[in-house]
Amino acid sequence: MSALPETLPAAPSGSWRLPGALTLGVLLILVGVFWPTFYSMAEIWERSETFTHGYLIFPISAWLIWRNRAELAQVQPRPDLRGLILLAAAGAGWLLADAGSVNVVAQYALIFMLIAVVWTLLGWAFVWAAFFPLMFLLFAVPVGEFLIQPLMGVTADFTVALLQATGIPVYREGTFFSIPSGDWSVVEGCSGLRYLIASVTLGVLYAYLTYRSWKRRLLFSIAAIIVPILANSGRAYMIVMIAHLSDMKLALGVDHYIYGWVFFGIVMLLLFWVGSFWREDDQPAPTQPQAVSGPGRARSILPVALAALIVAGLWPAYAGWLKARPLPDMPALQVEAQGGWQPDEAFTTWVPHWVGADRQLRQPYAQAGRNVLLELNYYVTQRQDAELINSQNFMIRQKDPSWSNVGESIATVEIDGLTRQVRQAKLRGGDGQRLLVWQWNLINQQPMVSDHKAKLVLALDRVRMKRDDGLSVLIATPYDETELAAAAATLARFAADMEPAIGRTLDQVDGQ
Repeated sequence: MSALPETLPAAPSGSWRLPGALTLGVLLILVGVFWPTFYSMAEIWERSETFTHGYLIFPISAWLIWRNRAELAQVQPRPDLRGLILLAAAGAGWLLADAGSVNVVAQYALIFMLIAVVWTLLGWAFVWAAFFPLMFLLFAVPVGEFLIQPLMGVTADFTVALLQATGIPVYREGTFFSIPSGDWSVVEGCSGLRYLIASVTLGVLYAYLTYRSWKRRLLFSIAAIIVPILANSGRAYMIVMIAHLSDMKLALGVDHYIYGWVFFGIVMLLLFWVGSFWREDDQPAPTQPQAVSGPGRARSILPVALAALIVAGLWPAYAGWLKARPLPDMPALQVEAQGGWQPDEAFTTWVPHWVGADRQLRQPYAQAGRNVLLELNYYVTQRQDAELINSQNFMIRQKDPSWSNVGESIATVEIDGLTRQVRQAKLRGGDGQRLLVWQWNLINQQPMVSDHKAKLVLALDRVRMKRDDGLSVLIATPYDETELAAAAATLARFAADMEPAIGRTLDQVDGQ
């Protein structure tokens, strides 16, 4: 906490009544105006154990401010119009996120709008003095699910490496591996995301309360990131070894989770215990030069508050107008067969999981003994639960009883003489069938595999009232390990032959 110099004269108690009450009122109005965004955070806090801590973030932030009330009371509240710049920028970010249905970005934008209101009405000196409590609000945003797949990979790598170092033979395929005593898979619950988020949130708060030096705070916060990742990998190895040495009788079912949380609790206690050797909370907080406030006087706060409400309210008004526009006509998807490919009977039971599509086409094709499945999912405009890019769109469900994803990556391929990228997955069915899958998105007749780029392009198109429709293209063919190159060649040939017809389909559906 960067306190203001003790020599500063305390602000008169009366000078805080109007600014404090007005700031609280504007903040509450903003929460009401952006209630759908705030509620989207609360919904995740409610349904996900990973983010339940979100309920505590706002009370903790308020407690931290109350805890430092003596220092904060020395700050003279002065409106600062520079805060309107951050407010407008955060509002524009919220608009783009809302147009692209990117909840996490909209939620971060809302938090920054709340901070910008505090800056605008109370001044930069107050924001600097309450910097950590205000920034701590960012932990309310339920973010981190994008780390699940990378963390699963780290856990699988670490566990397999330790098993091999222990002398246990391992056969691995993606996040699935087998040892002599049984088969294992690293699923979402094994990623350690819960441990990581809990550790970072507690670690950052502990560092702020325990240390005075920003260097020590930073080092402990970094440790709170690294330690749970290593601990989770060690936990996974420990569970596999307990099960292996007990002939698969222990560390399964409920034991699996009990051992995990007990182990994590011990690791976190050790982390905080080691960190306590360098604690500085018994020392006075270092004084910092007073931050310079922007121009303004307390009695000018009313028009500034009105300006803040107007700047913040423009974005949801425009977003509401965009959502009120009617959807264009959408005839059924039709793709004319090209290059000798003919519609054929289904050759696989696998069904990809794409949600909310306005139109869908699923058609197997055959040519000279080669089989390819084509699935198109069309989204006429981007809106909640009907988005081209959605975390619920994936090759197979977690714990699918029939299919396993044994390897997914971004691959560079050659289609019709041009090099480009596709999302490639190898799927294994319970009946022994294997599928090689390529997927990409078609936006404005341009193929894209980057979710971030696709989201940004679609959001910008929607805000500018241009076409914001998109098509997910997915093709799959059977393969075996000895003929993977042949399967890739089949998909490349099919894509080259059929892409012109697929592109015409995109224009045919959108009536705008």
